[in-house]
Amino acid sequence: MTDISSIGKSALEQYAPKPAEIKHKNELGKNEFLNLMIAQLNNQSPLEPQDNTAFVAQLAQFSSLEGITELNNSVGDIAGEFRSAQALQASAMVGRSVLVPVSSGTLPLGGTISGIAEVPNGSGNLTMKVYNKGGALVSQSDLGQNQVGDVKFTWNGRNNKGEPMPAGSYRIEVEGSFNGETERVKSFLGANVDSVSIATDGGVKLNLAGQGSIAMSEVRQIF
Repeated sequence: MTDISSIGKSALEQYAPKPAEIKHKNELGKNEFLNLMIAQLNNQSPLEPQDNTAFVAQLAQFSSLEGITELNNSVGDIAGEFRSAQALQASAMVGRSVLVPVSSGTLPLGGTISGIAEVPNGSGNLTMKVYNKGGALVSQSDLGQNQVGDVKFTWNGRNNKGEPMPAGSYRIEVEGSFNGETERVKSFLGANVDSVSIATDGGVKLNLAGQGSIAMSEVRQIF
């Protein structure tokens, strides 16, 4: 029996895809596979015709390849529609505020910065500390004793002397006392969504005011 590997060089050159048609493929597509199979039939030896069983097996391979190709195309179309739907849903978040896992928040003129601290274990005491861009501590507040779970906090935009601080970016840290040890607690701060963009990997990114971009999956809460 003559297999594909025994096809003459001229036949392969005739039926093989041209360089412009390859499109950077590393594997045979269904059209190339069919062309090679036809070339095999055209160039088989009359004295050793291809076995019917082998030919049926090749047809089955071609059918499977065609099915996989169509499935891949369908999955690609569904993925594209899903990304479009995600982007459309995310666009509705423009102008709204979200809670995200960032360490700095933007204080508006005369406004406040709010957030949530995740307390993993019962804490003897929680403390909120606010630092300016230069790293100086401008405010410290006692949040009291808290149980396991989410603890809401708000900085009123004033320093320890009660004076209003200028608008801008401030770093907020929440610390807790656990078994006599002081540890930093994971916090989520509020931020405004300015716009939405599609990342190179197809994911949806939220562009936050003064915070840069963040994946939509990292949003803890929308309000």
